[in-house]
Amino acid sequence: MKPMNREDVTDLIYSVKVQKGIKWADVAKKVGQSKEWVTAACLGQMTLTKDQAQKVGKIFSLPKEAVNLLQVVPYKGSLPTAVPTDPLIYRWYEIVNVYGTTIKELIHEEFGDGIMSAIDFKMDIVREADPKGDRVLVTLNGKFLPYKTY
Repeated sequence: MKPMNREDVTDLIYSVKVQKGIKWADVAKKVGQSKEWVTAACLGQMTLTKDQAQKVGKIFSLPKEAVNLLQVVPYKGSLPTAVPTDPLIYRWYEIVNVYGTTIKELIHEEFGDGIMSAIDFKMDIVREADPKGDRVLVTLNGKFLPYKTY
């Protein structure tokens, strides 16, 4: 029998989520982190502490091997193709292609030469009511890291 890997754990979590109708916000409350971070962790993009992994394991009825794998640093950025084919993810790719240079220019103008951290980072996703159709409000909040001279 093949040993379980992190992708197997993600598949198992997602399968149980769908079968039991579990909401990410409910998982986040039990884990004690934001729904965005917990969702990323359950989808294989973040490392959970032992306590967090045990809580997720209980929620999704995971075997011990899966709980242990949740505590291993994952391979991040695991889209299956260079150009995403999922329509929603592709829209993010399109946003970066269209507005990436504008975002870069405005960040550099305001902060100087550097980057926005994706490590010292938080994200919030909320529904915004609109009479023309609800809108998705995404806030990306990363620490500015200036390049250093040496």
